[in-house]
Amino acid sequence: MPIIAVIAIVLVLTVVFGPQLWAHYILKHHSRHRAEIPGTGGELAIHLIENSKLEGVTVERIPQGDHYDPLTKIVRLSESVYDGKSLTAFVVAAHEVGHAIQDKFDYTPLKLRTRLVMLTQVSERIGATILVALPFVTVLTGVPATGTLLFFIGVSVLLVPVAVHLVTLPVEFDASFRRALPILALGYVPRDELPAARRILTACALTYVAASLSALLNFWRWIYFLRR
Repeated sequence: MPIIAVIAIVLVLTVVFGPQLWAHYILKHHSRHRAEIPGTGGELAIHLIENSKLEGVTVERIPQGDHYDPLTKIVRLSESVYDGKSLTAFVVAAHEVGHAIQDKFDYTPLKLRTRLVMLTQVSERIGATILVALPFVTVLTGVPATGTLLFFIGVSVLLVPVAVHLVTLPVEFDASFRRALPILALGYVPRDELPAARRILTACALTYVAASLSALLNFWRWIYFLRR
């Protein structure tokens, strides 16, 4: 394999997986139990929801996968965050409540992402099916234009999850730095620990940067496969 190709592969892997690895390190680094923290992540989330007057929003404890569901208006926190008394638990809980605050004020990117997520649940399966069937349909019909049409339909459908990830980026950075960080700076986190809280919020956002890059890489993988 040419050295240029090896370098290109290493760069791609670094760009795609680097942010995710760094985010994992930061979150784990600040996840140790802190007796001086006044409550758990779940307790903070409930308090912030009440304090922000987020009507109809509840908090739910799940095994893993912290997120806010705007359809059911539930802030779902992993066990380590919900029960944890750590800086990571505190900050992640505030970040997820930040999404609920976005929902309260009809934050447009959040509403757009919600619609796209619903669409992408079926579009990925449809797109993959179309692209796999593309060569066979072209051969059976004997009409090259059929293959071209199916190609553009399949690519368009596969672009939906890419769009979801790209729209997710402003949603996550807004939840971190326009919603959660100002709240935490009100005294929920000591002033000297705000830089660490900022790094955790950056890590929360970078997990989605990595996901966006992975989605783009997957899209170009399909394009490469079809061009062969």
